Amino acid sequence: MALPILDPNAPDFTRRYVNLADPRLGAQALEASDDFFAPKERMLNPEPAVFIPGKYDDNGKWMDGWETRRKRSSGYDWCVVKLARPGVIKGLDLDTSHFTGNFPPAASVEAARVVDGAPGASTQWTEIVPSTTLQGNSHHYLDVNDANAWTHLRVNIYPDGGIARLRVYGQPQVDWAGASRTELFDLAAMENGAYLVGANNQHFGAASTLLRPGRGVNMGDGWETRRRREPGNDWAIFALAQPGVIRKIEVDTAHFKGNYPDRCSIQAARVTGGTDSSLVTQAMFWPVLLGEQKLQMDRQHHFESELAALGVVTHVRFNIIPDGGVSRLRLWGTLA
Repeated sequence: MALPILDPNAPDFTRRYVNLADPRLGAQALEASDDFFAPKERMLNPEPAVFIPGKYDDNGKWMDGWETRRKRSSGYDWCVVKLARPGVIKGLDLDTSHFTGNFPPAASVEAARVVDGAPGASTQWTEIVPSTTLQGNSHHYLDVNDANAWTHLRVNIYPDGGIARLRVYGQPQVDWAGASRTELFDLAAMENGAYLVGANNQHFGAASTLLRPGRGVNMGDGWETRRRREPGNDWAIFALAQPGVIRKIEVDTAHFKGNYPDRCSIQAARVTGGTDSSLVTQAMFWPVLLGEQKLQMDRQHHFESELAALGVVTHVRFNIIPDGGVSRLRLWGTLA
């Protein structure tokens, strides 16, 4: 059984949206004022930060994150990060795990949109997180209320110290204006802008994991619910990247063997108006796109001829029956 990976205190944005600072999607730590003790690239590592007692390198104690030297002059340290995709940022996590006597007392975050190349002296930076007090060995979940799509962030730490991990949760903004209306796109891909609306249970793994690129690397890299002891089934609702007609579906149970769902089904609808929270009730009554299908362990399941002709849809409800774990969900469709 997979170990629980979800922080019960984490806000919804950590479960619903993609981490735009994930190097596996193309994010990069471009430049830093200083990274004497620990390199800036380590701050973007998608794995949780670790502490290794007794591990030292040439510059001192090995730390899992970005760490600057003790500043003996005025000013502050900073790091510029290129996001994996231009995106609207919903929230951040400034994680100081394992940094106790060496964390920054405060930090702020600025954003910029750079069309070509990297930020330079003339780049206009906009503050999206004002100077905020930090604690050692802690997650700092910060809401961002800004509708602009940004390409780069500058993390400022006052005056120096270490950040273990930076997570930037948001919705990628893709320019679909010139996209083909006959080519198939994965409308459930996080990197295309799809996101999780809600799920009834995410005990062992976040439902948004289903939308990640690539195949799952292990059983912890997927959506897994607790064992259901009552009637019914588990479900997750997703907003598609763009309205479209779904032509092919893939349900991947990679690495789930003694705990994959017995069956699955998918409902779908074209939603106009309302809020994400109002969809939870509506989704129960959406028409069926894919009727119940038997699943097998550790396998990619493909469905095409089984799909109902629902036309253009914007949202889906993925039902797993009765419970269990699924690695990835792919919804291939043509744009409306």
